[in-house]
Amino acid sequence: MSKEYDYVVVGGGTAGSVVAARLSEDPSVTVCLLEAGPSDVGDPAILELNRWMGLLESGYDWDYLVEPQESGNSYLRHARAKVLGGCSSHNSCIAFWAPAEDLDEWASLGLPGWSAADIFPLYKKLETNDGPGEHHGRSGPVTIRSVPPRDPTGAALLQACEQAGIPRTEFNSGKTVTHGANWFQINAREDGTRSSASVSYLHPIMDSRPNLEIRTGARAKRLTFEGTRCTGVEVLTEDLLHSEQVRARREVVLSNGAIDSPKLLMLSGIGPAEHLREVGVEVLVDSPGVGENLQDHPEGLVQWDARKPMVTDSTQWWEIGIFTTTEDGLDRPDLMFHYGSVPFDLNTLRHGYPTTENGFCLTPNVTRSRSTGSVRLRTRDFRDKPKVNPRYFTDEHDVRVMTYGVKLAREIVSQPAMAEWAGAELAPGPDARTDDEIADYLRKTHNTVYHPASTVKMGADNDRFAPLDARLRVRGVDGLRVADASVMPFLVAVNPCITTMAIGEKCAELISEDAR
Repeated sequence: MSKEYDYVVVGGGTAGSVVAARLSEDPSVTVCLLEAGPSDVGDPAILELNRWMGLLESGYDWDYLVEPQESGNSYLRHARAKVLGGCSSHNSCIAFWAPAEDLDEWASLGLPGWSAADIFPLYKKLETNDGPGEHHGRSGPVTIRSVPPRDPTGAALLQACEQAGIPRTEFNSGKTVTHGANWFQINAREDGTRSSASVSYLHPIMDSRPNLEIRTGARAKRLTFEGTRCTGVEVLTEDLLHSEQVRARREVVLSNGAIDSPKLLMLSGIGPAEHLREVGVEVLVDSPGVGENLQDHPEGLVQWDARKPMVTDSTQWWEIGIFTTTEDGLDRPDLMFHYGSVPFDLNTLRHGYPTTENGFCLTPNVTRSRSTGSVRLRTRDFRDKPKVNPRYFTDEHDVRVMTYGVKLAREIVSQPAMAEWAGAELAPGPDARTDDEIADYLRKTHNTVYHPASTVKMGADNDRFAPLDARLRVRGVDGLRVADASVMPFLVAVNPCITTMAIGEKCAELISEDAR
């Protein structure tokens, strides 16, 4: 069996939903969006944002265990969403414009069209934002709003930040925050429904665009080619027995995310030739950068018992961010914290650290990790999970930044404003005081902010490790682009969900321009 469309988008996630919605605005073209997971329509487990932590290691999660880590936490799992909307249907919906300096650095790497001047208008286009400033969008599909300051512990924490010399600073103001704290903005509606890519872009048009077909439960097995032209994708149908060819007359857009996009490219013969031969995949294009350059935001945990009852309701339980720099002269923050109004013993309990059911935490993370890893095929079987090896803390820079973060977290919570809230420090606790003791704790217990990126990066023509050009086209073949977090030359310093939506907007614009 085969069906044919003008465009086929493989992956209905944070970027793929955007690409499909924007391309199908043209009634003269047909678009098919393929998603391996189920629909999110009418599913409160997905749509109610304050339930997001229950999605970790659930049936909506591909749940990728990392390879054994020489310097990091080998128990760590990467949550990757298996549902329409992708990780925007699975995450905590923290909404950030990327720092202008990050985007301008992208452009400086031989990527015209990706500077802040190019991407900031896409943020404005996609959002309806309640924040101040003429730079914000007021009529876009994605609802972005400021977290209401209803958590008294969080309010005290912001006072403590000021007492520690970290000022209250507006986020998403158009200026990069290098030293400041505040309530987050989140992409969620007033009633608590997440404003994911699927909710924002697809739900309003599902029944009104006959030229858009959205298929869930359709898992991609491999991309198909005639010569070096991508002609579509072979999918496993919902009966889990049969395959179907879904053909693209014009282009295929791969939007499977930073783990599964390189996986599908490699299964289709595009990747490091030696590795492909090792697992028995015929080489179509020797592209050594596919699956390389894996970047992430690793995070540590500092957790306290609370002296008073914590909140029992929240927008998404992680409502405050803190940014700073660990050395002079930086134009971007190299350290960020999330404040959680819940205990978070996901990686500490197994090591014997005490826990609580009434506590709070700060999670320092490295915004520009220098430890990079890889994604590789385990076998040529599309059903097998890939090998995900982030190589955490193999660069001492990351350990230094996060160790600084643990000390700063303690300093903040020791301020007078937190005296009525802060009970015993449960992790790392009083036994970790020296840099070496803190680093040992971090290597054993660190988590991830679940932001894998950059595994199919864009790059200049002379960058042999850049599988994509500046127009998101896969080098060595025709009719194939990638649009998701894997295309980032490096991971932005902030939570990347909104930037990934902007990548989807950019991809749709590029396709439309090139079709003229």
